[in-house]
Amino acid sequence: MPHPLRTRSFRLLFVGRSLSLLGDAAIPAALTLAVYLATGSTGDLALVLACAMVPKLLLLPLGGVVGDRFNARTVALTTDLVRCVTQLFVGAELLSGTPALWQIAVAEAIGGAAGAFSMPTVSPLIRGTVAESGLLRANALMSVVSSAARIGGPAVAGALVFTAGPGWAFVLDGATFAVSAALLAAIEVRHVPIPRRSLIGDLKEGWGEVRSRDWYWTSLIAHAAWNGAAAVLMTLGPALFLRDLGGKGVWLAFLQTGAVGLLIGSLVAGRARPRRPVLTANLGGALYAFPLCLLATHAPVGVAVAAYGIAMAGLGFLNPVWETAVQSAVPAHALARVTSYDWLLSLGAMPLGYALAPLAASAWGPEIPLAVAGLLVGSACLATAAVPGVRRFKASTEPVEAVTRTTGTPA
Repeated sequence: MPHPLRTRSFRLLFVGRSLSLLGDAAIPAALTLAVYLATGSTGDLALVLACAMVPKLLLLPLGGVVGDRFNARTVALTTDLVRCVTQLFVGAELLSGTPALWQIAVAEAIGGAAGAFSMPTVSPLIRGTVAESGLLRANALMSVVSSAARIGGPAVAGALVFTAGPGWAFVLDGATFAVSAALLAAIEVRHVPIPRRSLIGDLKEGWGEVRSRDWYWTSLIAHAAWNGAAAVLMTLGPALFLRDLGGKGVWLAFLQTGAVGLLIGSLVAGRARPRRPVLTANLGGALYAFPLCLLATHAPVGVAVAAYGIAMAGLGFLNPVWETAVQSAVPAHALARVTSYDWLLSLGAMPLGYALAPLAASAWGPEIPLAVAGLLVGSACLATAAVPGVRRFKASTEPVEAVTRTTGTPA
């Protein structure tokens, strides 16, 4: 089995994605610090974050349609250029010394909208540049880079924020998008054209592909529960650790242990060949219940930290195994639309967790929402084992489809 990195197109895709993931990983810390230092208002910070998230959620289904109608390379290249401009603009605003909040908010909204079109192209890009026998390795490599970026991104952001200023983090991110676009322009991506029909018709066909696979839509519910539970932990965790569990240093150690676990899980996934990939992946997601329930029951902090590392290793294993299963089983002409629904449910569950966690904690204390979130994610992931399609899923049964190849200048 040839290694995916021996394929020129995937190698260029991998380099471009690696750079943009590192740049993106530095942005959350830089953005929150920059806006808060500039305005001194958590309300203004929430507004900017909402401007980035809401367009992404609203436009994800449309992004899936565009990703299937046009070559994924063309769409990804265009969105990289848009996000390059928006990040450079925000960087220039911050470096000017007198940033305008509304201009930053508009730029982040445009960048969020571009993200809605970019995210559904990831799976088609990998599937279009790698042979099916190399999909798991390719997805594992992407997951390893994403995990490493989550470890290194905040460090890069911190170094830039405290030495040169947060604006340079956005300049760096814009530069990575420019390099990624240049590399995308030089690769070949297999593409299955779809018949021209109405937008509603395309959306219905994509949803029909989701609904017809019980292993897929039931797993999406479990993954949404995971993301909602993660939002609960990220909302309540800082206060809990600062107040009762050892302070800021322990909270940072908790997060760093999770990032290392995520990286280890991704590395393991690259070597694994599970016989029932969807079931195994979802069981990995169920591990997230342990740190939540341990925190809710005031277990020793060292045990909770270790459990979080193991739980994130389960996520690191889940992501590439799940993506490989989807890429192998879903027809290439519908892959962007199908994955857009995955992103929509996953991202949509997080604002719900952010909103409900503080309300529940103020009414009953943080232990109750943490325990409920843990039980919910554990039961949702384990319940997929009762679904016939999840248990039976072993390999793709879809027919091989004719493809066209594009290269050079985007169409």
